[in-house]
Parts: sequence; structure tokens; C-alpha cells
Amino acid sequence: MRQQRLFLFAHGAGAPSASAWMQAWRARLTTLGDVVAFDYPYMKTGRRLPDRQPALIAAHVQALAEARAHASGPVFLIGKSMGSRIGCHVALEAAVSGVICLGYPLVSGTSGALRDEVLLALRTPILFVQGTGDPLCPLDKLQAVRERMQTRHELFVVTGGNHSLEISRARTKRDAQEASNAAVLAAIRRFVESIA
Repeated sequence: MRQQRLFLFAHGAGAPSASAWMQAWRARLTTLGDVVAFDYPYMKTGRRLPDRQPALIAAHVQALAEARAHASGPVFLIGKSMGSRIGCHVALEAAVSGVICLGYPLVSGTSGALRDEVLLALRTPILFVQGTGDPLCPLDKLQAVRERMQTRHELFVVTGGNHSLEISRARTKRDAQEASNAAVLAAIRRFVESIA
């Protein structure tokens, strides 16, 4: 019997796992394996500001341990924005098959500093899915970081996509967004199938 992949899905800083965006992507990912989504502690208690990084990492590690207890196959960490960045930190501590970043926040929205240290330390395969219009991850800056990374890394670009991989409504229709989402899902499928 073939083992089922598990995706541990982490939300971004501003919306919980129950948000429409997270639920839509969770449904798409279920075509590739089991999906477990979770909320960080600050989101569970209704606070707006995220916890400090050590608390986020600890919560993510705990969610991974709980999900892994019921998993039979390879485990992938997937996250939106902040959730993807914390997933990279978790992958430094825990053995997982890969990390998938949906809108990695390479540039801090407050200080403008590059958040590349964890990427340079990473040894787990990683897939970046980035929009060309994402101000938190200019593709030229990501390329410069990727040239210095030591692990296997791939990039799928969403042309016209914003930080949430959404294409500008002024330039497209619903069917084009659906085609873009399908292309992203196909890229994730290729990535995970190439690993496990």
C-alpha cells in the first residue's frame, strides 16, 4: 500500500487557517495528499500581532509532531508568507521531505531587512511560489539569495501575482485566476513527486 503524503499547512500573519484563501488552497492540496492546517497561538487567542519567532517555531514544531503521529508517508511543510518562513526554521530542526513557500516574505515589511539567513542555512529541498508583483519578495533579490543557497531550490513564478498569488482583477478574469492556481498546484505536484 502506497504511503500518503502529508502537508502541514501554516497560515500567514494576518489571517487564520479558516480564512477563505487558506481553505481554498487546502482543498487544492488534498488532491496531492493529506492536509493538516493549524493556527499559531496568537491567532487562536484573537490577538493581531504575531508571537515572537521562538514561540511561532515552537508552535509549528508541536503541530508537526501531532500531525506526524498520524502520518504514514513523507511530510512537507507548506505555508503562506510568515507560515512559510517559520516552516523554513522548523526544517532546520526537524527532518521533513521538503518546504513549500507560498509568497515567502524575503523583505521585512517593517524594516526592509532581508530575511535570508534561514534560507542560507537550509538543507531541505524548497519550492518558492512567488508573484511578480509581490513587494515582500522582489524576484531579483530572491535570485541573489538563491545563488548562495546550499540546498536544492526551485522557483515557480506567478506572472502578475501579488503576495497572495492573486492576479490583478483589472488585468484578468476569474478563469485566468483559476488557470494560474492550477499551474501553481501542478508545480507543487512536480516538486513533491520529484522527492517522495
